[in-house]
Amino acid sequence: MEKTNLEKRNSFSSSLGFVLAAAGSAVGLGNIWRFPYLAAKNGGGIFLVVYLILAVTFGFTLLVTEVALGRKTRQGCLTAYGKVHKKSAWIGVFAEIVPFMILPYYCIIGGWVLKYFAVFVTGDNLKAAEDGYFGDFITSLPSPVIYDFIFLAATAFVIYKGVNKGIEAISKVLMPLLLLAIIGISIFSLTLKGDGGRTGLEGFKIFVVPDISGMGPKELFGVVLDAMGQLFYSISVAMGIMVTYGSYFSDDDNLMKSVNRIEIFDTLVAFLAGVMIIPSVYAFLGDDGLTQAGPGLMFVALPKVFAAMGPVGRWIGAAFFLMVLFAALTSSMSILEAVVSGLMDKFKWSRTKAVVVETAAALALGVVICLGYNIFYFELKMPAGGTGQLLDVFDYLSNNILMPVVAISTCILIGWIVKPSTIIDEATKNGEKFGRRIMYIVMIKFIEPLLLFILLLGAFGLFS
Repeated sequence: MEKTNLEKRNSFSSSLGFVLAAAGSAVGLGNIWRFPYLAAKNGGGIFLVVYLILAVTFGFTLLVTEVALGRKTRQGCLTAYGKVHKKSAWIGVFAEIVPFMILPYYCIIGGWVLKYFAVFVTGDNLKAAEDGYFGDFITSLPSPVIYDFIFLAATAFVIYKGVNKGIEAISKVLMPLLLLAIIGISIFSLTLKGDGGRTGLEGFKIFVVPDISGMGPKELFGVVLDAMGQLFYSISVAMGIMVTYGSYFSDDDNLMKSVNRIEIFDTLVAFLAGVMIIPSVYAFLGDDGLTQAGPGLMFVALPKVFAAMGPVGRWIGAAFFLMVLFAALTSSMSILEAVVSGLMDKFKWSRTKAVVVETAAALALGVVICLGYNIFYFELKMPAGGTGQLLDVFDYLSNNILMPVVAISTCILIGWIVKPSTIIDEATKNGEKFGRRIMYIVMIKFIEPLLLFILLLGAFGLFS
């Protein structure tokens, strides 16, 4: 008799494997290049406090919901929602589109990280600190496409190897190395002293000491919005990943304990990213350096910081970009797996076919996005302000529109249609205690949808 899909489905060999893989997904470029900037921008310690409160309420609610949903249905995101409620299958389609859109440009950025790691290892790091170096690189051809291909191929190879031999095996190696690298660079960052007499410790104070000077209700509301937006995609929810990883989570393991560990790991790394970056940038570039986020921080400001460190800066920079490479790879793996798992469950494809088809699609879209800085260059006015190119359009649609829509729909589905008990019962079926039960019910039914709706409105620039 043929085995059912449930019996054939792979699973993580241990709760540790699940936690490391899920934490690897959560710990990505957003933690490293966006969290420090937002903390510096939003009053340092005030932002940290708000972020922590949201992590144990807002983040916990979405995280436990998606993991439990995946384990209950044993399905990837494309089909899991329909298994819970037939008329809600469309949520799974939207949840599948999100990682499909993110993977091409995430691998492009991963390729940029690989390029800079190669530059520092080969000793050309001083060139990377020159004005215009980053712009010249991303507008050139075919170099960005080649690095995109290499990074995407590495991601695809891991996913081709499967859940145990691929995702779990590499997560168990990369995540401890990633944590050690972040801790080491963070400690070094605190010891720095720039040419202007500024020190890393002074930068650390900017990061952790609350500063509410000049902050009124509107500014504090902005802090909450920024912290919520950062947390939203920092923990990899509303993009199919946690549903997919939850579907590989063993019925016998403690789901609540594992979710709590993911929360702690992600928050710790986000904090350490701030300790790693803000003191060093402040010491060498001052307040002006702290105004940069995204590519400007990682590929323009930080190379200048490493160059100012002298000869040791080459190796600190190499270690930094290797660490970022690890973080980018563990995240891109989860993004690809979310799509692949959905295709396998929906169309009964083999893993090999699903990986090949999705990798080919990601490469094709990646080439087009790379050309957005060259042949297809344009400047589009973004709803929340500023201008953007093709990469920014993909990022805006996936992160600012589709992800809030998926999350709001998930809250309505669980909070009002199939009821919170669906998730609570799944999370406690081995006799575990569901900590924060009352909070969870109130969040999933009332507070979470409202906060997410406000976040969605903010994406259209209504609060800018």
